[in-house]
Amino acid sequence: MSAPASETRIMDLRQISVRELNQALHDLPEAGASTRWQVRNAAGEHALAVGINAPCAVEINGHVGYYCAGMNKYAELTIHGNAGTGLAENMMSGRVTLKGNASQSAGATGRGGLLVIEGDAAARCGISMKGIDIVVRGSVGHLSAFMAQKGRLVVCGDAGPALGDSLYEAQLFVRGQAADLGADCMEKEMRTEHLEALGVLLDQAGINLPARAFRRYGSARSLYHFNIDYADTY
Repeated sequence: MSAPASETRIMDLRQISVRELNQALHDLPEAGASTRWQVRNAAGEHALAVGINAPCAVEINGHVGYYCAGMNKYAELTIHGNAGTGLAENMMSGRVTLKGNASQSAGATGRGGLLVIEGDAAARCGISMKGIDIVVRGSVGHLSAFMAQKGRLVVCGDAGPALGDSLYEAQLFVRGQAADLGADCMEKEMRTEHLEALGVLLDQAGINLPARAFRRYGSARSLYHFNIDYADTY
């Protein structure tokens, strides 16, 4: 039986397994599961809180390993620590907030929802993103937004080499410096609609920075179809 909305359910990973935690979260009804959960002693365990399909709130205390909050749908998760590879991978909706730093491939293939990283993110942040919004308070590593198809990546710090390599229609916003741009990525005009949309997104992420401080990057669209003149670039 799920706990009432006013109750916080404590799950201590010194007393239960990751499988038991995830099964309890999977058993929540898709509609109306406004339960609050607190996970203690995460201790770097992998695949925590994956595949949630209910509107619940989950707070995880401690560092987490690979693929935490993967395939999230509806849930709001807050992680008090750092995260390993693939945080919020293939996220569908909801919100994931990481209070620390993220390893590589954060938000990979994400299709929706909001991922907020309050520290830095390593290489390939937002790789192949398909609609997710990712806001990084710090900096991101090389090949971030590689093959990103849709969605927005906002970097309040700097971006490593090959930003947006082989980009499709995702939008990238960087406040600091981009080490260099990947194949087919270019700086684009920051129009009024972009400033307004970015302002809303920063507000949702709880970041008090002016949208006008950011540069916008997007696809030059020269690699959409194979062209022998660009063979060395593919």
